[in-house]
Amino acid sequence: MSQPSKPAARGRAALPRQVRVIGGQWRRHLLPVPDRPGLRPTPDRVRETLFNWLGQTLTGWQVVDAFAGTGALGLEAASRGAAEVLLVERDDGLAAGLRALKQRLGAAMVRVQAGDGVAALAALAPASVDLVLLDPPFDQPALLAPALTAAARAVRPGGFVYLETPQRWDDAALDALGLALHRHLKAGAVHAHLLQRPAPSA
Repeated sequence: MSQPSKPAARGRAALPRQVRVIGGQWRRHLLPVPDRPGLRPTPDRVRETLFNWLGQTLTGWQVVDAFAGTGALGLEAASRGAAEVLLVERDDGLAAGLRALKQRLGAAMVRVQAGDGVAALAALAPASVDLVLLDPPFDQPALLAPALTAAARAVRPGGFVYLETPQRWDDAALDALGLALHRHLKAGAVHAHLLQRPAPSA
């Protein structure tokens, strides 16, 4: 839900009014994109690639979308069978929109929490979730390190962290957190990283 370092007019001109759910029970359902400074939903092509990497079904997964924005990432996971999806959004208006969307979809597995994404991740029990989705605002780079640290603590062995940034993340920094780069994609101004916490050797 972040905004690349581009002139404001260009970024706003490119902002879609709606994005679609790619797969699962709500496939092709359109999600509104409110007019908010800094809001940049993950493009359809990037989301499609991410969920191809993860697998088409996430049955039973525990998922946290820590910077939810439009909810596109977290709702995609819910659509594909995740058991519980926590959407965290600090903008009260966007959080209210997510609650309305949850009701409209009948998404009982989704919980919306208004507040800070890093704090929400830090409050989770260690190794308690299967997937953490991180798409913090591109114009607030100071959020990246604490968000990734909190996500690395929250994800269970064998689980994944998705990280979206304006530049490729340093592999050495990932190693220090106990995460490994599983997949990477560059699409325009977006670097999409799928990171994994290695499972213990048998």
